[in-house]
Amino acid sequence: MYIMEAIRHRRSVRTFDGTPLRPEDIEKVAEYAQNVDNPYELPIEWKILDAKRDSLSSPVIVGTDTWIAGKLKRAPHAEEAFGYAFEKVVLFAEMMDLGTTWIAGTMDRAAFERAMELAEDEVMPCVSPLGYPARKMSLRETLMRKGVKADSRFEFEKLFFDGSFDKPLAPEGAGELKPVLEAVRLAPSAVNKQPWRIVIEGGKAHFYEKKSKGFADPKGWDLQKVDIGIALAHFEIGAEAAGIRMSLKVDDPGIKTDDLHYIASYVRE
Repeated sequence: MYIMEAIRHRRSVRTFDGTPLRPEDIEKVAEYAQNVDNPYELPIEWKILDAKRDSLSSPVIVGTDTWIAGKLKRAPHAEEAFGYAFEKVVLFAEMMDLGTTWIAGTMDRAAFERAMELAEDEVMPCVSPLGYPARKMSLRETLMRKGVKADSRFEFEKLFFDGSFDKPLAPEGAGELKPVLEAVRLAPSAVNKQPWRIVIEGGKAHFYEKKSKGFADPKGWDLQKVDIGIALAHFEIGAEAAGIRMSLKVDDPGIKTDDLHYIASYVRE
């Protein structure tokens, strides 16, 4: 499976078939994770965890004991860096026909943080189970997916704009960026909020965050910026697949907006 196929076909998996993950598959995912990059060049430490060995639990996961988690120092852009890197790991697992799902809240977080040996200045944003998907989803999983409308996404024009937020961008007006932006549109996000908005301005794509309540902690950590990191990864993957060379810059273009927060821009090289 190619990575663009993985983007199109991946879904969150919460019901696994109970088969222990083969050691060679664990090794491949672990090795990939240790070598994955992020555009902010922030180091991320990854661990493969075992639910029985590490006393881990999640009420929404059935049929696997294998997990992957990452931690990093709290720093500017740490959320985006983690989201970008973890999504690449998730897509790599998808290309191996392994099931994954992003989990930030429905787990025994204290147990996972102990297993990760989390320091005071570190954060473990999300974790994911790893396993072989069951042939049929559990009733709980089916209801969860229905509750967050997991199989739907916002329309193109709600997410992407031409030059300013006053001018929605239609698919037919996106030119060579159409498949790139479609890859972004398909990106997963916490409870499917899809908090990214992108303004296309010449050879630049400016990413903004549309904040929702309940996603930031008292220390300032913003889970929706992790979602923006996922969107950045999808944009870059889509651009590479289309043969378009772009690099990430943090340079606010000053586009007028009342309720959105600038994150970063991809600039054509």
